[in-house]
Amino acid sequence: MIGLLRGGVLLLLLAASSFGAADAQSPALATNPAGYAAAESCMSCHDEQARAWKDSDHDWAMRKAEPSSVLGDFADTSFTDAGVETRFFRRAGQYFVHTEGEDGKPADFQILYTFGHRPLQQYLVAFPGGRLQALTVAWDSRPASAGGQRWFSLYPGQRFAPGDALHWTGRYQNWNAMCADCHSTQLEKGYDSQSDSFSTTWHEQNVGCQSCHGPAQAHVEWAQGAKSDAARESATAMGLSVDFSTLGGAGLIEQCAYCHSRRQGLGVAQQPGHPSLDAVLPATLRPDLYHPDGQIMGEVYVYGSYTQSKMYAAGVTCTDCHDPHSTRVRLEGNGVCLQCHNEQPPTTRFPSLQAKNYDSPEHHHHAQASNGSQCVNCHMPETTYMVVDPRRDHSIRIPRPDLAQATGSPDACTACHQDRNADWVVQSIDSWFDHPHRPAHYAQTFHALRTGQGDAVALLAQLIDDLGKPAIVRASAADQLADFGQAALPTLSKALADDSALVRAYAVGGFVALPPVQRVAHLLPLLDDPQRAVRDETLRALADIPLIALPAERREAFESQLQDYEQRLHGEADLPGNRLNLAVFLERRGRKLEAMEQYRQALRMDPHFSPARVNLATLASQTLYMDEAEKVLRDGVALNGMPASDRGNLAYMLALLLVERGQPAEAATFMAEAAEAAPENARIRYNQGLLLLQMGKPDAAQQALESGLSRAPDDADLLYALIYLHGVSGRRELAAQYWQRLKRASPNDPRLEPLRSDLRIR
Repeated sequence: MIGLLRGGVLLLLLAASSFGAADAQSPALATNPAGYAAAESCMSCHDEQARAWKDSDHDWAMRKAEPSSVLGDFADTSFTDAGVETRFFRRAGQYFVHTEGEDGKPADFQILYTFGHRPLQQYLVAFPGGRLQALTVAWDSRPASAGGQRWFSLYPGQRFAPGDALHWTGRYQNWNAMCADCHSTQLEKGYDSQSDSFSTTWHEQNVGCQSCHGPAQAHVEWAQGAKSDAARESATAMGLSVDFSTLGGAGLIEQCAYCHSRRQGLGVAQQPGHPSLDAVLPATLRPDLYHPDGQIMGEVYVYGSYTQSKMYAAGVTCTDCHDPHSTRVRLEGNGVCLQCHNEQPPTTRFPSLQAKNYDSPEHHHHAQASNGSQCVNCHMPETTYMVVDPRRDHSIRIPRPDLAQATGSPDACTACHQDRNADWVVQSIDSWFDHPHRPAHYAQTFHALRTGQGDAVALLAQLIDDLGKPAIVRASAADQLADFGQAALPTLSKALADDSALVRAYAVGGFVALPPVQRVAHLLPLLDDPQRAVRDETLRALADIPLIALPAERREAFESQLQDYEQRLHGEADLPGNRLNLAVFLERRGRKLEAMEQYRQALRMDPHFSPARVNLATLASQTLYMDEAEKVLRDGVALNGMPASDRGNLAYMLALLLVERGQPAEAATFMAEAAEAAPENARIRYNQGLLLLQMGKPDAAQQALESGLSRAPDDADLLYALIYLHGVSGRRELAAQYWQRLKRASPNDPRLEPLRSDLRIR
């Protein structure tokens, strides 16, 4: 079964007939101010900051569609991609798009809002249920000389049919669920899980002052009243809810992290002034998001990269490089880096810096004013997202072409010198320095783990125990180690008390399979952890324990925490992954029929969301809904666009189910399909071999088993199956050869001695 996703969401049983039926209000200003002042309240006193903020990325985050904000060409222009024509035009002073709707028919849709401004601008359309949907045809706002001033598809050449979650009317293009809380100030999604509808509100439509400084009404009232010398007033006395002077470097960065991170929400709005883990759980360095050395791969929004950097460890903050009001870098070119990395003596703030001229060929070994002389091109290489949006990696690392060679991670040097290879770069660097120091790096560990090399438990434990490694690296190791059962517990037990809340949160998952009493013994203290993300992970891990396993004095509070957790998960159940989390939670709580309905709802949101399909089929089978289990699997195998690995897994599950239902011939067909789709999965070949042997096809069985063994030569089950196959066929000599291989591969396998006796091996 797929486990609960991090920061997952719960909700109650839905009625299928009501899904998407309610028509909630369109996004609007919140009626309850909750301490927030009118957006314009800050402008009269803070003119300099207001002028810097005006026309910043934050100011442009979201605007009404009107002449001053619409950058795209709406003069009856058309754009065609993947067979779909989209036309942009104006009518009666309003902006419209004519394109394929969610019913598959072309129609006119009014543009209500613009979204962003550079290097691209998207457009939002209102739909029933309080939804805003983002068009996947966007405007390239770069100058024409740079290839801009054109319409383009965010998925060039790809055709998503209506009903696909990636269609512009689909779940993954929904503003409320995917984008809203970081493009508006103090946004409340107002998601209703029963009707799958939104009543979304904001206190400011874009990202305004109070998004970072917190609710300001008390400060406005202080400013309007009789006040003493402001220079002597504390932030609290001035009515400010966030005191940046007391946050420290890491605390200040966490104020940005809510939006500038890849994360799971915890069902609460942004919490200005609080640690980020009070509102979100940042993602780890997962293979789908980061390269083995931690460089960006997926869209991760800076935080996870920056917390790996030496700059972060030294206390350098976002605002040391970026003006917090204009959002631009403080100085152009190398100037922003030379604020610290210059020929002056070390500063008291960063005493470890060397007095050295970094902006010279002696350091960067490139011609002055060339691309190679720019700090960011070597230390912060770019990756382009959304077709035209290059974003820099903020891990600010020293180029390591040797690591790129060893791990397959990107290399800034060969990305520029595309006619050269990594060997040439390594030799060039060797010629610049006398025996350059190339220390061990966690890239080597993560690469070994991803490629199945080395002792995974020992490698991960070593990373977690190394307090000199960045917290996100250690948390990533804890996240992976949690899958290794009892062998992981000694290391993870220590990690539960780690100084880093991120490490604590990801260590919790390792204890889910323990018996209730043991689980409680390890995890009970974390129910009182100061960070909500850690408490939530603990609740998730303890969700299925009987109350009797808890101390009597903790039971009432525990039930209250679970209810709060479930209620918050309700409000986050707007995406398939969160519906899955709800279903898993309900299943673990013993509410299996409700869980099945939630799996179904996740698949209604996205039929290609394989984890929900796998779990629904598994639970349906366990609860004797065999026909539904079979249909769910058949539908998944038949879906167009299903990734090969997912299709293979579903075909494998379907084959096993058909065997159970007495249909071996059809099962063999799907087993073969599974083996072809997932050739690296030795278990499929093992079961395929057994099935074919049971069907009286020993030659085909042998071929399947040997095919699996060619990819996994030490797989004990494949070797055992071949011993059995040759043994029952009377080919004892061949059986004995495979017995010897099994003994070498798995000397403690309990099947060895009985086989020795059966085969009369001395």
